[in-house]
Amino acid sequence: MKTFGYKLLAIILSLGFVLSSCVKEDDPTNNDQSILPSQFSIDVPNSISSQLANKSTQSDTLNGNEIYGHLRNFIAIGEGAATIVESIIGVISVYQINHAMNLTYTSDEDQREKNLVVLEEQSYEGQQFEFSMTISDAQSTTNADEGKGLQIFWNRQPIEGVAILKPYNINRDENLNQMNAIFKIEYSEVATSNYEKHMVVSIANLNNLNADPYYMKNLKMFVGKNSDIIDVYGNSDHPNANFFTNETGFDWAFVASSVESSDIGVAEVGLPSNDLNTYSRSAILVDNALQTVFSTQIGTLGYAQEDIDRFLYNTEAPGFFNRYGFVQGGTAPSSDYDAITSRISLLTPYNPYEIANLSVVFE
Repeated sequence: MKTFGYKLLAIILSLGFVLSSCVKEDDPTNNDQSILPSQFSIDVPNSISSQLANKSTQSDTLNGNEIYGHLRNFIAIGEGAATIVESIIGVISVYQINHAMNLTYTSDEDQREKNLVVLEEQSYEGQQFEFSMTISDAQSTTNADEGKGLQIFWNRQPIEGVAILKPYNINRDENLNQMNAIFKIEYSEVATSNYEKHMVVSIANLNNLNADPYYMKNLKMFVGKNSDIIDVYGNSDHPNANFFTNETGFDWAFVASSVESSDIGVAEVGLPSNDLNTYSRSAILVDNALQTVFSTQIGTLGYAQEDIDRFLYNTEAPGFFNRYGFVQGGTAPSSDYDAITSRISLLTPYNPYEIANLSVVFE
C-alpha cells in the first residue's frame, strides 16, 4: 500500500506579522479597548486532532494509527487554519483598533505596503455585522482579488463573524507557491439547539507542491462545542489519490466526537469518489466505508479474503482514540465512549462533489 502522507502546509505556519506602523504612540485612542473579537476558533482535543501519526511496523495488518492518523491530521489542518486567523486578530488587537479607520503600513514580513480599512455596519452574504476589517496589498488593488489578504466581518456580543484569508497577499515572500490558496472561517458563539458555539472552516485551492498524489486540494469541516463535548464532521478532497487500483480522485469524509476533559474520541471514515454527488450519510459513510472501499479494491488484485480481512482488521468502523492516537476499531474500549459513539450516528459529512468544487471568495 502506498503511504497516504500529508504534511501541514507551511503557509499555515508562516503568517504571523507585525503591524508596527498601524498606531502612533501619541494616538489618544491607544488606551481604549479594542473592538476586535477576542476569540475566533475552537480547540479540538488531541484524540481527534493531531499533526503526528505513527508509522506501521507490521506488514500483514494495516496499523490503525497509519490510517486514522490522517483523519487526525486533516482535522488539525482545519483547526490550524482557524487558529492562524485568530492569531492574526490577536496581533492586530495590540494596536487598539477601536473605531472605523483607514491607514497604510509597511509589512515587516514582505516589506510591501498594506492597506487596512475598518468600517462600521457592514454586511456579508446578507447578514449584517457591526464591523468589517480588510487588509490588502497596496500594490495589488487592481488585481481581480483587489489584493485582499484578510477580510473579517464580526459582531461583538455574542461574538459571531466570518474571516477570509489569502496568505499570498499577506506575505508574498513566504507564500509564492500558494498564490491561489484561500481560507474561510465562520465562527459563532450564538447558541443553537445543539451547540453553545461552533465554527466552519473552508480551505480551497491548495497547490500540490511536491507532486504528491495524495495531496489535499480542498477541505471543509464543522466543529461544534457543547459543554465537554466537541463534534466534528467534514471532508477533504484529494483529486489525484489512488490506492490499490488505477481509480483516482477520492474524498476523505469523516464524522467524529470527543470528550474534552478526558481527551477520548470516536470517528467514522468514508472514502467515496470525489465526484459522488450526494448528501446521504449512508452513501458516503456506509456504502463507501474506508474498510469496504479498501476491501473491494484489494479483492480485484486476487488476494484471499482471509488475508484481506487480516490486513484491514484495524479499519473496522468506528475508530476509537485517546490522547495518544488510535486505540482500536469496531468495539469501544470501555463504556466511557458510549455517549460519543451514539453522537456520531447523527453527524453527516458534506457532499463530496461540492467539496471537490469548493470556492471561497472575498466580499
